[in-house]
Amino acid sequence: MCGIVAGVAGRDIVPVLLEGLKRLEYRGYDSCGVAVQQGGVLRRTRSTARVAELAHQVAQDGVAGGTGIAHTRWATHGAPAEHNAHPHFSGDRIALVHNGIIENHEELRAELQGRGFEFASQTDTEVIAHLVNYLYEGDLFEAVQRATARLRGAYAIAVFCRDEPQRVVGAREGSPLVLGLGDGESFLASDAMALAGVTDQIVYLEEGDVVDLQPGKSWISARQGDGSHRPVQREVRTVHAHSGAAELGPYRHYMQKEIFEQPRAIADTLEGIEGVNPEIFGAGATAVFKDVRQVLILACGTSYYAGSTAKYWLESVARIPTSVEIASEYRYRDSVPDPHTLVVTISQSGETADTIAALKHARSLGMEQTLTICNVATSAMVRECRFAFLTHAGVEIGVASTKAFTTQLVGLFLLTLSLAKVRGQLSAGQEAEHVRQLRHLPAAVQAVLALEPQVIAWSEEFASKENALFLGRGLHYPVALEGALKLKEISYIHAEAYPAGELKHGPLALVTAAMPVVTVAPNDQLLEKLKSNLQEVRARGGELFVFADGDTRIASAPGTHVIRMPEHYGVLSPILHVVPLQLLAYHTACARGTDVDKPRNLAKSVTVE
Repeated sequence: MCGIVAGVAGRDIVPVLLEGLKRLEYRGYDSCGVAVQQGGVLRRTRSTARVAELAHQVAQDGVAGGTGIAHTRWATHGAPAEHNAHPHFSGDRIALVHNGIIENHEELRAELQGRGFEFASQTDTEVIAHLVNYLYEGDLFEAVQRATARLRGAYAIAVFCRDEPQRVVGAREGSPLVLGLGDGESFLASDAMALAGVTDQIVYLEEGDVVDLQPGKSWISARQGDGSHRPVQREVRTVHAHSGAAELGPYRHYMQKEIFEQPRAIADTLEGIEGVNPEIFGAGATAVFKDVRQVLILACGTSYYAGSTAKYWLESVARIPTSVEIASEYRYRDSVPDPHTLVVTISQSGETADTIAALKHARSLGMEQTLTICNVATSAMVRECRFAFLTHAGVEIGVASTKAFTTQLVGLFLLTLSLAKVRGQLSAGQEAEHVRQLRHLPAAVQAVLALEPQVIAWSEEFASKENALFLGRGLHYPVALEGALKLKEISYIHAEAYPAGELKHGPLALVTAAMPVVTVAPNDQLLEKLKSNLQEVRARGGELFVFADGDTRIASAPGTHVIRMPEHYGVLSPILHVVPLQLLAYHTACARGTDVDKPRNLAKSVTVE
């Protein structure tokens, strides 16, 4: 992985390819490259720097052409190095880019080496290029169909051939790929956003599709159960991608911008919601929800922590048993399925490979009632699930998720209320109060953002640390987990989170003055227990940094630093308490001089297992 742009046009396509790569930079990458047909030969420029540097090199090299492919790579097989960067060539005939992981690449590599093919990289991608070259007999479309039949794993590919100068062929299996239709020109991309400003006519390719692009025309073949292909028509959608949503404005980084966009994102997500109505998740949801006996949540990373928070809501408010599974683990273990389960997936992009695979596994076990909380209406997750709730966070550029997380929590709380209502667990008065609190959330979050100067002061102390401990109890334990994740993602400080009651069962051994202990301290039923845990830290010389509600009676003292939250927000408190943790991570990373929006080794949309 991570980003693909390709196309065929009657003009120099390189500016389109480079602009597409720039639009995909938010995903994170460690190398990039572009290749074209130029004067009957393959031309290529690759770089381990940013796309802007690649564009400079392309201009210096004079690379131009009407048929081309481009890629941003997040390393899987082989180190981040120019020889491992895409596009990959096979001889002087085939050029190819690839997202995904080919699981049988080693056996294919051995076979192709035996047939005389020489490998210049450590990537699994180069195997596909040589395989297409080996199977090529004058028709690239046919060669790609035959090659993909031999691949195991996940892939989205775009490939062109020196001998067919105005043709690009693409294929997908387990990794997203879209077809863009222009005026006499056609494009491929891993995300419609890459084609913003070029075309808004988008076809979302399905699993097993192979697509053929030529000037002014394109066609798709779908893989059949017996492995053969037949021509198909796919729906053409008008997609207005976020072409203007990536302006930084007055902010230093996209992450800071997105933290401060949370009041608007929450308001947009709640737009039009006046009461609790299960049908906001899709037609027929009310009847399905009445039949649900339990909820299974599948997610990864930040989305998993959103699901972990929702478990507390679903069990305490809706009174429905709930389990939360890390998607990459769920599909590989024996579980006990129940057809009366509502399977809920959570994903910002809707393309998270592990979550999609876990969803398909759950369905294979007979659990057909599926729902997704997602930020992208056209994503694979939305298409795969029976029901969907779209968060309206807008495009999120920073790799470390912020506004996607808080809007996911809003969607999950609405799901909680909907299930509670159909199960007779929500009175009219309770419904009205919960909806009132939801409507007030944007203003409440805005008040929390005003704490930024106090958080900046803390960040200056954190910048010199190498370890941190985050504590929370009950509903706020997942918030502590999310706070630790944010700090480690972008500042590279080792951070971990624990339920505060677990301190004495091991983590207390790590507590010294050199390890700050960040504590989420709302005024809830666990407050007095939490205060005892804080005393355990102070007794060992640990230094506390406490985000406390105003009426908790936790006071600043030597070794105890307190920032007071504007108000206690009851069951919705996690949505408020996570915001200062985001700010702490952000400003600590700034103080340490890290690449906040593109942290090392991470990608925004994880489309490989």
